[in-house]
Amino acid sequence: MVSAASGAHGGQPYGKVYLVGAGPGDPGLFTLRGKGLLEGADVVIHDALVSAPILAMVNPQATVINAGKRRGRHSLMQEDINQLIIDQARTNAVVVRLKGGDPFVFGRGGEEMAALVAAGIAVEVVPGITAGVAVPAYAGIPVTHRSQSSSVTFVTGHESAGKYRPRVNWQALAQGSETIVVYMGIHNLGTITAELLAANLSPATPVALIRWGTYPHQETLIGTLATIVTQVAETGFEAPAIAVIGHVVSWHEVFNHCRPTGTVWPQESAQ
Repeated sequence: MVSAASGAHGGQPYGKVYLVGAGPGDPGLFTLRGKGLLEGADVVIHDALVSAPILAMVNPQATVINAGKRRGRHSLMQEDINQLIIDQARTNAVVVRLKGGDPFVFGRGGEEMAALVAAGIAVEVVPGITAGVAVPAYAGIPVTHRSQSSSVTFVTGHESAGKYRPRVNWQALAQGSETIVVYMGIHNLGTITAELLAANLSPATPVALIRWGTYPHQETLIGTLATIVTQVAETGFEAPAIAVIGHVVSWHEVFNHCRPTGTVWPQESAQ
């Protein structure tokens, strides 16, 4: 049962906002908590990469707003999205902000929660499975392995201007983490690989690029730090994708045949 929040504006209660992680795409990885909130929502404001089967769970009576941000095609600025969520919470009891992956892992959930708290709107986060764990698993790649990797670092490959520090310290990552998982790194892959090579990471270090992870049409491109940029150019490999860098990538050849098969999506079952 979902109820309105206790905040008030002019003596009237505000609604409550739920920052819900939709996971990486496969509807079978969506949480039961998230599904229940979608079924009871008055308004759903979703990102571009939320999959169609998950959007199909939304209450048919709800208002659905696409606030998706894709590279080069920003429908709304982040400040506008923040205000949109606040405005919807002032006139609706249950507002779901549906975000791909996990709201607090490169999802700007922290920014949106801060804006809501400042506006006096009650807010709750519902975690989702992040792509950095699920997508490699669907490619048969464990991000940690006792004999090869006892550390894993999640890092964004697409940094915003004016952020808290000017750049990712790739040299420190090269020396300090055995597995590096890069979100949104395809467009800056040349720079990232060059930085890691300059930090004395071996050119033979395995790299996996995984596109449309957990979707039925998931694709994986395997290479090394020395070859992967050329492979991307030759194959036309494009975003959305994550990169996994480290020796755990070698397990792809061993485990790929027994990777998760995923949920049967509606479009698959209709074929």
